[in-house]
Amino acid sequence: MSENRPLQELFIGIAGLIGAGKTTLATALGKHLDLPVYFEPVADNEYLADFYRDTANYSFAMQIYLLNRRFQQHQEIIWRGGGGVQDRTIYEDAVFAKTLVDQKLMDERDYRTYLSLFKHMSNFMCRPNVIVYLDLTPESSMERIKQRNRGVESGISMEYLVSLRDAYETFIADISKTVPVIRVNWEEYKDVEVMAEAIEREYLRGSFLREVHWTP
Repeated sequence: MSENRPLQELFIGIAGLIGAGKTTLATALGKHLDLPVYFEPVADNEYLADFYRDTANYSFAMQIYLLNRRFQQHQEIIWRGGGGVQDRTIYEDAVFAKTLVDQKLMDERDYRTYLSLFKHMSNFMCRPNVIVYLDLTPESSMERIKQRNRGVESGISMEYLVSLRDAYETFIADISKTVPVIRVNWEEYKDVEVMAEAIEREYLRGSFLREVHWTP
């Protein structure tokens, strides 16, 4: 990487399905690029267990909680300056909210309220410099969820993951019109240094939707 090391001044968002490996990559990139990492609120999420136990009743509260926490992270990255890596972006929350509505697990009225709040909050947000989308199949997502064995996630269904993957496809097509997106096949993990170089290379090409191609 060049002496200017442009990635060290970027706001990088890591996106992807549940269990994709976002936290692992965000941690490694943060260390490799000397950037602060902002993790998805899991350990201290007081709604998480209730959400997985009774999704329909806690879906709206869960989405509002996550929206608030990620907005806080998002603004901290912007205002402190110097860049950062965010483990799941605020924009992806709408993907989960839409999936909950489609599966009749969130009331349409609550969803409209959520979208209205997000719209007003977005007026105060600066976009990430680049989003790295870790693309993998719902089957791989399910396998990794089982491997990490978080008890609260035991009720996640394949139907939910398939619906979520479809929603992500729409999300990536839309967000790539305003934020550069680097799409990476994440069926197999890549070395962090290789990933950092690929992110820099594709980001500097300037296109708004790039897909990393690996060659021998």
